[in-house]
Amino acid sequence: MAFLVVSLLLFGGGQWGGYPLLRALGAAGLGAVAAAIALTARRVRVDVTRAVHPDRVERGEPALARLTATAPGRRQSGCYATDRAGRFRRTVRIPPLHPGVSRTLHYELPTSVRGRQTVGPLSLHRADPFGLARNRVATGETATLWVHPRRYAAKAPSAGHPRHHHEGVTSDDSLRGSTDLQEIREYQPGDEVRHLYWKATARTGRLMVRDYADPEQPRFTLLLDTRRDVFGPEVFEEAVDLAASLLVAAARAGRHTRLVTPGGTDRPSAGGMAAVLPLLDELCELRQSEVDTALVPAGLLHGSGGGCLVVVTATADPSTLAELRPRYRAAYVLELGPPAPPRAGSGVLVLRAGQAREAVARWNEVA
Repeated sequence: MAFLVVSLLLFGGGQWGGYPLLRALGAAGLGAVAAAIALTARRVRVDVTRAVHPDRVERGEPALARLTATAPGRRQSGCYATDRAGRFRRTVRIPPLHPGVSRTLHYELPTSVRGRQTVGPLSLHRADPFGLARNRVATGETATLWVHPRRYAAKAPSAGHPRHHHEGVTSDDSLRGSTDLQEIREYQPGDEVRHLYWKATARTGRLMVRDYADPEQPRFTLLLDTRRDVFGPEVFEEAVDLAASLLVAAARAGRHTRLVTPGGTDRPSAGGMAAVLPLLDELCELRQSEVDTALVPAGLLHGSGGGCLVVVTATADPSTLAELRPRYRAAYVLELGPPAPPRAGSGVLVLRAGQAREAVARWNEVA
């Protein structure tokens, strides 16, 4: 529009004042505007589909988008497709398409920032060579790209907690799927069908199952400090990487894990490979909390204990964990900051490292 107004002024001024040069410049500008409208007036009619592979990656690893474009009817001239993923924009050129012929294009998506990103929708547009006019249409569905925290090879903790001795009350809440009969209760969705107790079912008229508990099944609890005044943004990402490394190692080793934060997150999880993906998705969306709370949430003080406790923070006084220490067989504090020799206090071993990779290496020495 600005170019059109300027061209009209030049042509009108040249015509009124008798200046051939201004009249020629104005005519050339008006001709360029007319050509731009003619080139872009035809609607972009291209069917596009986009797939993201893989849809879950570690921070910094490559993720590709595969774009397939097809002309549904008549031949289509070349156009451009702009895709978005968070704040990222990527434009690729779709070449001219013949009817029924598909073209596949690949381009990388950003994975430098942890989080769940919505990819799309796509924007198809055609522009003239001078960039004066553009015909744009939104198309395609959105996809989700999960950028998980980085993970380093960590050893699984070995500390367990005895819950009962085959008779009497349990010392904490029992875990499912082990070998010692704890009680007979009503069936709940998700229980093992092979544990159905048919005699009790026939007697009560309701589905009953045997509930088993393991007298020595290890647990792993990780308290991640998410208070905004403790970590800077970059150091917090290192803290999340460290938490992901330890939680994934514990889950893969069959430990029952629990992720707790001062901001209110409390996610218990059964061990095994099936628990790894939900844990990583939880950490993927974890953010620092604005509220000023204590490091140790009340849920950790009054909830179930046992096993190994790891606290990931910037600096911690071991005496603040004195109330927690009797509830766990082993307790560690992993501090992210300038490296320092290990120290102990109140039965808690404190390991300090500058980055998540170094902290995992120190953890592997004592795990």
